[in-house]
Amino acid sequence: MWVRVLVDGFGSKELPADYWRELTEAGGCVGVFNPLALDRIAIRNHRKLMVVDEALSFVVGFNIAPEYVGDGVTRGWRDLGLVLRGDTPKHLAASFDEMWEARAFRHPYGLRFWFSTLRRRLVACSSAEVMAMGPGLGRNAFHASLLRSLRRARNVRIVSAYFVPSFRLRRALQRVARRGGRVRLLLAGKTDVPLVQAAGRAFYGALLQAGVEIAEYQPQVLHAKLALVDGAVFAGSSNLDARSLGINYELMVRLPDAALAEQGRKIFEADWARARVIDAAQWARGRSWLTRWRESVALFLLTRFDLWFARRQLRRLS
Repeated sequence: MWVRVLVDGFGSKELPADYWRELTEAGGCVGVFNPLALDRIAIRNHRKLMVVDEALSFVVGFNIAPEYVGDGVTRGWRDLGLVLRGDTPKHLAASFDEMWEARAFRHPYGLRFWFSTLRRRLVACSSAEVMAMGPGLGRNAFHASLLRSLRRARNVRIVSAYFVPSFRLRRALQRVARRGGRVRLLLAGKTDVPLVQAAGRAFYGALLQAGVEIAEYQPQVLHAKLALVDGAVFAGSSNLDARSLGINYELMVRLPDAALAEQGRKIFEADWARARVIDAAQWARGRSWLTRWRESVALFLLTRFDLWFARRQLRRLS
């Protein structure tokens, strides 16, 4: 039996030195992707994936941590994932292998190897489209696929823990709503990253005016990533913010599956019922200049400074 575990250098920084001792003594292998170093600290592996024997795979949004223990309603963070079988797991296993080989993230081998291999990991399987993404690799495949799906969409449901959408995505959502489609965004009410929440709220007004419905999940911290566009399902690790779409290594799948979309719809509707729906008129009246200023600062930091800093580090490594 061959067991490999790959963790991100930043995400696992608080683990004690002997945390993996029992696994390694039993013959398992543990790798750290992009070990912490100031000259590349901005570039992180945000993927969440488990593959068993290339026959069974789990593509999820959640991490393995104490805060995820629970149902996300009465306790623990709210999150979700997909269990995939068929030919998809072997392609997901290949994406893991590529990350494993590039884990040291050293110039020139790690980065150049990654650039040459990840481009090919945009695979259409018989049941799913696998989208493995990372910085410096051209346009984001998930963002592009979602925009294509929205062109003729009539019913859109999106769950996003960290929502700071690009101009093109905002415009696409507004167009769906204005032509008579229904667009609903289920976003975080309780959050572990207030800066991201503030930045995302800067866009509520324009989206609400276009007819987009917005609600904030109330029971627990929302960490899920899900998009239902008519009969297609998008799920995985990527948020709809600048870091996920432009900096992190992310993994998403798209499945045009009506039965799965119906399962997702039921989950969405149950969580929507637990959320606080934002009223457009009250939102327009109830926000002070100080709140709007804070949102503008948060937006600048996340969509300008963070991207600039990460791209600067990436150029130095190239």
